[in-house]
Amino acid sequence: MAESMDETSFSLMSLEEELTCSICLSTFDSPVTIPCGHNFCQDCLLATWKDTYSCPQCRTHFATKPELKKNTVLSTVVETFRVRSGKNEAGLSGEEGAKAEKEDVIRCDTCMEAKASQTCLTCMASFCDEHLRPHRENPIFRVHQLSAPVGDLMERICPDHHKLMELYCTQHDRLICSLCLPVHNGCAYISAEERRNLKEFDLRSKLNLMDGKITKNKTVIFQMRDMQNSLKDSATNRKKALAVEYQQIRDILAREERDAMNAVEREVETGQTKLKVLMKKFSDNIDSMSKAKEDIHRLLGQSQTMAFLKTSLDLPQVVTFDPYTPRINLDSKKVIATHAFAAALKEHLSEIFKQPVEARLPIMKTDERAESASLSPGIHQESEPKWPLGHPKLPSPHSPGQASQPKVGPKKKKKEEKEKKQPKKPTEGNMGNKNQNRSVDNLLVFGTFDKPGGHPLAAEPKDKPETLDSPLDITSAEKRSELLKYATVLTLDSKTAHKRITLTEGFTKASVSDEHANYPDCPERFAVCSQVLASKGFSRGRHYWEVRLSSNNFIGIGLAYGSIDRKGPTSRLGRNTQSWCVEWFNVKLSAWYNSSETVLVNSNPKRVGVLLDCEEGTATFYNVADRAYPFHSFVFPFAEAVYPAFWIFSSGSSISLCKLQG
Repeated sequence: MAESMDETSFSLMSLEEELTCSICLSTFDSPVTIPCGHNFCQDCLLATWKDTYSCPQCRTHFATKPELKKNTVLSTVVETFRVRSGKNEAGLSGEEGAKAEKEDVIRCDTCMEAKASQTCLTCMASFCDEHLRPHRENPIFRVHQLSAPVGDLMERICPDHHKLMELYCTQHDRLICSLCLPVHNGCAYISAEERRNLKEFDLRSKLNLMDGKITKNKTVIFQMRDMQNSLKDSATNRKKALAVEYQQIRDILAREERDAMNAVEREVETGQTKLKVLMKKFSDNIDSMSKAKEDIHRLLGQSQTMAFLKTSLDLPQVVTFDPYTPRINLDSKKVIATHAFAAALKEHLSEIFKQPVEARLPIMKTDERAESASLSPGIHQESEPKWPLGHPKLPSPHSPGQASQPKVGPKKKKKEEKEKKQPKKPTEGNMGNKNQNRSVDNLLVFGTFDKPGGHPLAAEPKDKPETLDSPLDITSAEKRSELLKYATVLTLDSKTAHKRITLTEGFTKASVSDEHANYPDCPERFAVCSQVLASKGFSRGRHYWEVRLSSNNFIGIGLAYGSIDRKGPTSRLGRNTQSWCVEWFNVKLSAWYNSSETVLVNSNPKRVGVLLDCEEGTATFYNVADRAYPFHSFVFPFAEAVYPAFWIFSSGSSISLCKLQG
């Protein structure tokens, strides 16, 4: 009967794979059969059916949802399988527990049933209390060595001599019996108990060592946790201190910014006041001359000849005065100095911030030592703002006609005179910047007016500095008619225009918008920056053109080689070695070449002229008004033909190429 039960259990266990759902890989739970004949758990099958109905196993598709009914036969088999598998698992666990218990109990070697009470190491056998009586009562067994029950007797028997291994060879690190001594002649040996005691002592020493190490590690961990808390507290305090320092820096900069803005506002008010005074004066002149005109008309209407001849009329004195438009702008010495200081401070801080934090403080200390060393004891040196590269210096108020010069020693004066005799040559370091600080508008001190004859009221500098970095005075302005001798006709190349740029008015006007034009893709077209090139390039001769700006905001005018990148992020004018440009970005005017920026003073021109001299390798930019006032020049070697280039970013802005007549 038992055999049949075992066979039934075995047959059911062999069907375990057939009784498993192919979806959840577990034994069927409420199995159902679908029309294709496959069985699944009801919940598993419904979970797979959402919008369509198909068999998860054979992928047979059903047009409508099949009616599901429980497979009662399969459910009975699954239930029987679960019961049998549970009993088998319980039976196996019971047998394993009994076997383990049996292995733990040492039985008597005589009766093989009773539990052994002692083991005779001489007889090499274990005995229960009944069979141990001879060893206790018979004097013959008194010499036998009894011990607690030992379960590894066979392991204590010498495999060579079948005797108890009572000795331990320290040289070969193994147990031996008395008959093994000849083989281990000359070896040091001790009893097994002594070896056990020594090993226990060694293990206890190791335990003590590990206990000490664990204690030390716990102590170190505790100290490191204290250090973590200390670090957090220290970081909190350091952050507070840094926050205070940087907040003070922000307060200082905010105060300086307010002072700079107030200075500009004061200059505006001063200029407005002067303009109002002049406008009032010219209005009075108009009223005076209008009254004189009425008197003349009244005299002409006199019909009596004698009365007409007797009447005399004198013209007002204002008739001899020619009206003029004053040159008033914000470029006073204080405003220029404020702007120059802000630009120099930004440049200085940028250079410092480029360095690693560890190197910044030594750089600042070095600058302080150099500045203090430049002031000789007993010699007063006038404070002068540090002008950024490309920024003009204003005439000193102490000597209106000349730029202010600090008092220096004779050695330094000789050195400066020597440097003046040797003009700078353009090198790769200053390539792209010639007379970087040329800006006529910067040279006009706020409130300077032109005389009727066109001569400024303020005294003009007589001595022209010879170095390239020297500022130019009003006499550097050129007659526009001289530049128009080199006038050239330009059009914009539609193949290079970015898709945001729209070309109109016969390809002479470029405007930018947020919508993309339907231009075909081509290699020449700018893909990243909203730029466009002229259709004509120049490699020889002199050429002049003028550009009208819709606004002085987010617009760039420059030159570029035909090989300039059109697709990459460095394709923007002035951010590579293939292009040069002057750029209006917000209220800032800058000259750019090879990602190097030179800040200029923004004179807000409405029309900009460009003179390209291919023979000298220069490109000069002018603020075109009644005359052409140069405000920046580039110098560069011609590796290939250069094309006029334009960048327009602000939506709604535009540039127009002016029609010139030579």
